[in-house]
Amino acid sequence: YDWRKEHVPQFEEEIRQYEANGIEFFAFWNEHEKAFALFAKHGLTPQVWKTLKSPAEGGRGEKVGLAVEAMMPLAERTRAMGCKLGLYNHGGWGGEPENLVAACKVLHSHGHDHVGIVYNFHHGHGHIDDFAESFALMKPYLLCVNLNGMADPETVKGKTNKILPIGAGKHEARMIEAILASGYDGPIGILGHRFDEDVKFSLQNNLHGLEEILNTLIK
Repeated sequence: YDWRKEHVPQFEEEIRQYEANGIEFFAFWNEHEKAFALFAKHGLTPQVWKTLKSPAEGGRGEKVGLAVEAMMPLAERTRAMGCKLGLYNHGGWGGEPENLVAACKVLHSHGHDHVGIVYNFHHGHGHIDDFAESFALMKPYLLCVNLNGMADPETVKGKTNKILPIGAGKHEARMIEAILASGYDGPIGILGHRFDEDVKFSLQNNLHGLEEILNTLIK
C-alpha cells in the first residue's frame, strides 16, 4: 500500500498480523531501511516495487541508461536480500512498456535477472488499444499484473474514472481476455486504491466483477 511516514512504526505489527492470519507478505512498495531490516528479521523475501525513473532529457538510449543507473543500487540491494525487484509503471516515460522492457534487459545483462515488471491497469489507459501487443512484449519479465476497471482514456482526468472496480469499466474484459490468451500464469493483483471504502469491500467488489468477466470469457 502507499504507506507514509506515520505508518513506519506499524511495519512490524503488520508482519505479525500477516503471520498470525496466514497471509503472505507478497510485495512492498518503494524502499525503507526499517522495512528491509524487518524482512531479514522475519525471514521474508517479498517483491519490492519501485517506479522506473523518467529522465527529462536525452535520446531513448540515454534515458534508458539514466533510468537503469538510478535503479542499480536498489537492484543490487534486492538481489542481496533475495527479493525480486518489480519496475512499476506509474505513468510518464518510465511507465511505457517498451521502456520497462529495455530497462529490464540492461539490468539482466548486469546479472540482475531478479528484476521484472509490475504492470498496473490503472496506469495503462494509454495502451488499451494495443494492450495485447504491449503485454506480449512485457510477458517474459512480468512479476505481477494488477487489474482495474478501465474507462475510455479520454474520460480519465486526474483521479476521475482512473480507479474503477473490475467490471465497471468498458475495456478490462478485453484486456483480461488478452492475458488469458497469452498463457500468462503469474501473479494477478487487485489494489484497494480507495480512501472512501474499506479495502475489504473494495476487494470483494473487484473479485465479484472479475468472476463475472471470467464466467463470460471461460466457457
